[in-house]
Order: sequence, then structure tokens, then C-alpha cells
Amino acid sequence: MPRAPAISHPLFWRDPALPHVESRRACDSRACYKAHSHPTFSIGAVDQGCSVFTGTGNGQTRLQPGTLVFVPAQCVHACNPEPGLSWGYQMLHLDAAWLQALRLESALATQVQGRLAYITRNPDTYERFTRLNDLLFSNACAHDKDAALIEFIGDHDAQAALPLANAPQRLDRRLAPLFERLEHEDADSLSLAELASSVGMGRYQLIRAFRAATGLTPHAWQLNLRINRARQWLRQGEDMADIAYRLGFADQSHFQRVFKAHAGVTPGMYRS
Repeated sequence: MPRAPAISHPLFWRDPALPHVESRRACDSRACYKAHSHPTFSIGAVDQGCSVFTGTGNGQTRLQPGTLVFVPAQCVHACNPEPGLSWGYQMLHLDAAWLQALRLESALATQVQGRLAYITRNPDTYERFTRLNDLLFSNACAHDKDAALIEFIGDHDAQAALPLANAPQRLDRRLAPLFERLEHEDADSLSLAELASSVGMGRYQLIRAFRAATGLTPHAWQLNLRINRARQWLRQGEDMADIAYRLGFADQSHFQRVFKAHAGVTPGMYRS
């Protein structure tokens, strides 16, 4: 039966010995998230209450307890409790390069790549995922945790070839230099017309091509990128005010509002 972790606020697990994985738990949560993406491959489980998920390419999907969602890296998605209600969930984030290497070892990489999320309501998969997360939050040694993680991913990939392998959306090659530019420049200082002109497109054409490739507009994509950098720096213990300044936010308060809109918790809660 689905069960929720016995906590009333988000709880994070990280281990320097296992830098390729991070886990999160929450129950009775009313936090809401803007559409966003992660550089990581994510696995989410609904423990209590119901939520509304977008990211599978089929509009909104209602998720009940016992549901798992597999979200590829860079897949734009959002998962929020039903209006006026709370929910409990678990979320595992896996480093995309680590996962790709693991799949290459098993010759599964080409079979499981995709840009859309995949939902499963298999009770055995949910129970096994929950046991894995229980192990990660326990005092077990890092070796046992890593072995259980690898076994879970490998078994699930081999069993279903993760129907994540929806046909990938093709990336317009003209966007490649724009992605590189947005990695290093502040989109707020660049007009949409300038961005479009730099890759030989009109503004409407750019928005359509960019959204087809990422699910976001150029500005929203870069804002999401900045928040993902903030996550990394917060995990490294860097100063919050310095992070806000380096990422180009007007002030620390602005940074906190944007971070919470994407991550569901304040930067301080995420770091602790």
C-alpha cells in the first residue's frame, strides 16, 4: 500500500560518497512548482493525496498514490497538488552522465533515451522504489546504497526498456549556438529580436523552435538554468547573497522568490 514518509516538511538526502544521486521527501505539502526542468534524470513517487502532472506530452495527468513518474533530463514538467489540497511525494535525482554510462554498460542507452516523461502505476515498482529510498535515508553504507540504486535502474530498464523511448524531438541545428550563448550571457539583457536574428530566425519562429526543443521560451529556459546552478552552489555551501549576485538577480529576496517557484522550497531550506 502507498505510504508517506513521516515528515511534514521537505527533507533532502545527499552523500559526498554518492555525488550522482540526491533524494527528497515531503508529506502534507502544498508547495506548487512552475514548469521547469532538471539537468538530472528524475524519478518521482506519489505517496499520499493526488497531484496533477504535465510533461508526458498528453496534457495534464492526475496522479494517485502509488504512481511513479520517470522524467528524463531537460524534460519540462510540473507536478502540483490538486487545488486546496496537500500531497506527499518522494523524488530521486540521478546525474544524467552517470546514468548514461550505466546504460551504455548494459547496451540499453539507445533504447531508453527520450524527451518525454513516463508514468507507471505498477505497485511492485512503487514498493521497490520506496524501499530504495528508505535505504538511501538510512545509515547503511554507501556501497550498499549504490548497489541497490544500480540494481533498481538496471532491472527497470531491462524489464520494460523504459517506454521513455518516445521519438526524441529534433533539435533545430540553428539553435545550437544560441544554447551556447544563453549558457554564458544574461537573457534579460538580450531582446527576443536580437536572439532570433543571431540564429537567422524571426521572433515567432524562434519561440516555436525553442519551445519544441525544450518546452520553454529562451528566457524561461535560461532562468531554469540559473536555478539549477543555484542548486549546485547551495549544495557546495556557497553564500546565498553571493549566489544571487552571481546569477544576476536584483537582490537576495528576488532570488529566493524565483528559487522557491522552481524548487518548492526556499534556498535556505534546500541547502539545509
